[in-house]
Amino acid sequence: MEELHTAVQKVMDPVNRVILGKEEEIQEIMTAFLANGHILLEDIPGVGKTTLALAFSKGMKLDYRRIQFTPDVLPSDLTGFSIYRRDQEKFVYQQGSVFCNLLLADELNRTSPKTQSALLEVMEERKVTVEGVTRDVPSPFLVIATQNPSGAAGTQYLPEAQVDRFMASLSIGYPDFESELSLAMGISEKSRVEDVHPVMDGDLLLRAQKAVCEVYLKESVSRYLVALIRATREHRCIQRGGSPRATIALVRMARASAWLKGRSFVTPEDVAEQFPFIIRHRLIFNHTARLEQMDQNAVISEILSSVKKPSMGKER
Repeated sequence: MEELHTAVQKVMDPVNRVILGKEEEIQEIMTAFLANGHILLEDIPGVGKTTLALAFSKGMKLDYRRIQFTPDVLPSDLTGFSIYRRDQEKFVYQQGSVFCNLLLADELNRTSPKTQSALLEVMEERKVTVEGVTRDVPSPFLVIATQNPSGAAGTQYLPEAQVDRFMASLSIGYPDFESELSLAMGISEKSRVEDVHPVMDGDLLLRAQKAVCEVYLKESVSRYLVALIRATREHRCIQRGGSPRATIALVRMARASAWLKGRSFVTPEDVAEQFPFIIRHRLIFNHTARLEQMDQNAVISEILSSVKKPSMGKER
């Protein structure tokens, strides 16, 4: 177990040196990886999303691919297609972009709904079906998807069914002044990513994911977790709250958070800490929210303060 914790920490350390001043966001992404979940980033261009994904892939020795989603990207670009090979006198299947360990789906909300749905299947099932044949993608398989802010030129809203497939969402955002100053002073011909070396591999990540599943979740903490999700369905400002899939995501993220902190059990603090990341992208707001000028953060904070945390007592 100590070997796994050490390896995970050794992955995050160089990534923190590549993406300056974003320790919390990097830890959250690693938490989602440990929970075997996909990440949705809503960000402006140029804040280091591609660099971050590449640094993680190098540190964990994962097969990495990036696809830029534009209106002309086809489902077959993701899932693959068959092409006739004259030398073999038969159709031969050519793998698409999803056959990797870590996929960066850049600007997902710029492509067509048909292409988005092709990604939806592989995210949920970890397999693709082409011409009636189902093929498994490599394991582990993780997606970091980015979307431009809503209303930006050339964008469209992601379907709710697809958004719900992402375990967590967050924003990297601009660096603070000191971090951006360090970035400016440290620019050279050598990329920072070149300093990231493999410290674990896919097999170690799979072992860590298995260890996360064994983290103990007390019934009182489970009740608190479910109460938070159900509160999103009853809030006056929310038209549609978290689904049962959100409940499952929160369980897995809370366990991963506890494991990452070196504990074998989940506390209410783990649940409350992960709640905003798993629920933010799943909420559909109503007219009351606009009338009361309530944004996502205000509603989430109100829910967290309204649901009472259980006392832990003695833990094993």
